[in-house]
Amino acid sequence: MTGGAVLIVDDEAIAVENLSHILAREGYAVSAAASGEEALAILGEREFDLVLTDLRMKGIDGLAVLGESKRLWPDTEVVVMTGHATVATAVEAMRLGACHYLTKPYGLAEVRATVAEAMDKRRLRLEVARLSRQVAELGRTPLIIGESPAVQALKDNIHHIAPTDSTVLILGETGTGKELVARAIHESSLRNDRRFLAINCGAFNEDLLANELFGHEKGAFSGASTLKKGLLEVAGEGTLFLDEIGEMSLTMQVRLLRVLQERHFFRVGGTQEIPVAARLLAATNKDLKGDVERGLFRADLYYRLNVITLRVPPLSGRRQDIPLLAGYFIAKYAAAMGKKLSGFSAEAVRRLMAYEYPGNIRELENIVQRTVIMAKGDVIEAGDLPQDLSGDAPLLVKHEAPPLVTLEELERRHIRDVLAACDGNKTRAAEILGIDRVSLWRKAKRLGLDEA
Repeated sequence: MTGGAVLIVDDEAIAVENLSHILAREGYAVSAAASGEEALAILGEREFDLVLTDLRMKGIDGLAVLGESKRLWPDTEVVVMTGHATVATAVEAMRLGACHYLTKPYGLAEVRATVAEAMDKRRLRLEVARLSRQVAELGRTPLIIGESPAVQALKDNIHHIAPTDSTVLILGETGTGKELVARAIHESSLRNDRRFLAINCGAFNEDLLANELFGHEKGAFSGASTLKKGLLEVAGEGTLFLDEIGEMSLTMQVRLLRVLQERHFFRVGGTQEIPVAARLLAATNKDLKGDVERGLFRADLYYRLNVITLRVPPLSGRRQDIPLLAGYFIAKYAAAMGKKLSGFSAEAVRRLMAYEYPGNIRELENIVQRTVIMAKGDVIEAGDLPQDLSGDAPLLVKHEAPPLVTLEELERRHIRDVLAACDGNKTRAAEILGIDRVSLWRKAKRLGLDEA
């Protein structure tokens, strides 16, 4: 069943009867009015998802019904029908807020498609409004959006582990929102009134990472003119999130293991034990278990971190959440840019749903942000989407496998393409790639991308 309440307004009884039969079979709850006056009386009592109104009626006509419907219920969609279509009336109907214009006689398929698209538009508008309110109310509280089974299971796991002090290892592909999960754990924990600090372990060499985590004493090395507290100390009784833990050197792994075992550390150049009160969360997009077997990651540290494991699903594993996520991002960026956007057309949603998203949620967010910037109307149409999603490129179509290349070559090509798309803007490229400028510089140097 499709669902949704529809009001049909027409002074021709046969037209009302036919439309009611068609829409009732599609699963809609149908009401009818034989005149504009009756329609306004009904609309004064209750809200409908959709009003289908004839244009020419004795007394109160379809344009008046349209105007009053939008005044009483701004989110109700209105479709105007007429056998006397003119450009002027069509323009006036659209100006007053009609979402579609049907010319009599119309085909059954056309009616079904028009009503379905109007319902989709209303649902998206309501979802955008709901998410806009949440964006305004959220403050710093993270929001994990989704109703798919995979996301519901993730939320349930967060709910159960958040009140504990257990170390958590968060696994997931790049762009899936691992830091958001870490923040959700913190905000749902008993430490939520304390600090949440995050550090990207892949953004620093060994010495710099040690300095960031442990801090240093005054005079510990050349240039250490003052004492510096490390993140393990600054976090206090809050939460410290170690992102890209798989990039940590073996030497640093030993030092972190000692912290987890003994719950204290020394500043660089120091002799005084500093107690660790913070809860530690870690994340990686690597196969840490495989790295342990290959000798790239210490087994003892792996098991210390892996007290509880959370796996963040890729976007391809939660495809039904794409409209919700897209609605959240359109609310976020439309508000930031001062634009009034009611949502996506049905075809735009279909194309968003069909795309594969190798960059996961981060890629979806970038697509929506770019689309909001470029959007010209109040609804994002399929043609407003980037070319890969516009219909000019095939979506979710399996092609013959390309020649196999090394992971290093794939990484080189991807970084090169992102830099090109950003016109060489390294800060923006690093943001899209999910790393910082230092990591981008290191990777570009290693891969021979001199232009980075």
